Amino acid sequence: MQSFFEKRKEIFQKSGGLKFFLMSILISGLSYGLYKGVLDNYLAEVVGMLEMNRGVTEFFRELPGVLLVFILAAFYMFSAEAFYKIGAVIMLVGMCLQAFLPPTVILATVAICVYSLGEHIQLGMKSSLTLKYAREGRGGEALGIQSAASQIGTLLGYFTVVLVFSLVTKNQPFKLFFLIAAVLAGASAVCTMFISGKSNTDESKRRFYFHKKYFKYYMLEMFYGSRKQVFITFGPYLLVLFYKADAATISLLFAISAIAGFIASPIVGKIIDRLGYKTVMVADTLILVIVCFFYGFAHHIFPTNVAFIICCVNYVLDSVISLASMASNVYVQDISDNADEVKATISTGVSINHVISIFIALFGGWIWQTLGIELLFMISASLGLLNSAYAATIKKRA
Repeated sequence: MQSFFEKRKEIFQKSGGLKFFLMSILISGLSYGLYKGVLDNYLAEVVGMLEMNRGVTEFFRELPGVLLVFILAAFYMFSAEAFYKIGAVIMLVGMCLQAFLPPTVILATVAICVYSLGEHIQLGMKSSLTLKYAREGRGGEALGIQSAASQIGTLLGYFTVVLVFSLVTKNQPFKLFFLIAAVLAGASAVCTMFISGKSNTDESKRRFYFHKKYFKYYMLEMFYGSRKQVFITFGPYLLVLFYKADAATISLLFAISAIAGFIASPIVGKIIDRLGYKTVMVADTLILVIVCFFYGFAHHIFPTNVAFIICCVNYVLDSVISLASMASNVYVQDISDNADEVKATISTGVSINHVISIFIALFGGWIWQTLGIELLFMISASLGLLNSAYAATIKKRA
C-alpha cells in the first residue's frame, strides 16, 4: 500500500491528508463492491422489483444528487474535508439500514436513498480534494489514480461475491453481505476522520454557483448524467430480468468492468492531459452510440446466449468510456480562477447532471415496460451524440 503512494509523489503534492484520503476511497470501494455486487439480484429475487419499480427506486436514489446543491448552500461554512467526512457517515447509516430493514420495496428504497445521499455528498468532494492534492498540470493523472484506487477496492468486493455466490446456490446470503459492507463503510468513515487540512470557505458557497463561463460545463453534465443513468440502472437489470443472470455472473461482469477501469483510468487521465479534454469529450460519446445499439438490439440479431455475451462486452466498454467524464472536471479547473471556484462548480455540476437523470430513471422503467428496451438505449445514444456535438463547441483558454 505504501509503495502505491510513493510511486505517485510526482503527481501529488506532499500532504498529510492524502494517504488517509486514498485509503478511505479504497475501503469504501470494497464496501461498495460487496453492496453493488448483490443489489440488483437482491431487488429482483428477494424484494421482487420489476422494470417500473426499479425505475422509481432509481429516481429516489438519484434525488440526493439534485438536492446536493441545496445542501452545500445551506452548509456553505463547511470545508471539502468536512463534507467528505459527513458523506462517509451517512453512507454507513444507509448500509446499516439495508442490512437490517425487512426486504420490502419501500424500505429497500429508503435504505438506497440514504446511502445515495452520503455517496453524492462525497462525489463532488472527491474530485475537488483530488485536484487540490494534485501538482500543477497533473490533474488528469491525479483523478485517474483516485478512480483506480476506488476500482481496486470495488474489484475485491465483486470477486468476493463471485466466489461466495458460486458456491452457495441456495439461501444466498444477501443480508450478510450488506452487513459486511456496513462494517467496511464504518472503517472508511474512521479513515476520513484522520484527513488533515481544511479548505478555506468563501462567499460563493452561500448560493448556487452559476457563472456564464461554466454554462457549457453545466450542459455537458446534463447530457452525461442522462446517458450514464440508462446503463447504471437498466444495464445490469436487463441482464437479470431478460437474460436471467445470477448474482455471481453479474458480480463477475462488474469485476471485469472494474479491472478494465483500473487499467484504463490512469491511461485516460494521461490522454486528457496530453490530447486535451475537448478531444476526449467528443470522442467518447461517439463510441457510446455503437455500444447502445448492440445493448438494445443484440437479442434481435443474435441467439440469446450470444446476445447475452455481446451485452456483457458492451457493458464493459461503457464503463471504460465513462471514465472520460473526468475530462469535464479538468475543463473546469482550466477555466476557473481559484480552487474554491473549482469545488463549488464541480459540486453544482453534480446536481445539474442529476436533474435530467432522475427523469430518465423515473420514466426509463416505463419506457422499457411499454415501448421496449430498444427505444430506451436509442434515447441514450441520441443524448450521447448531442453531448459530442456540444463538446465540439468548447474553446480552450489561450
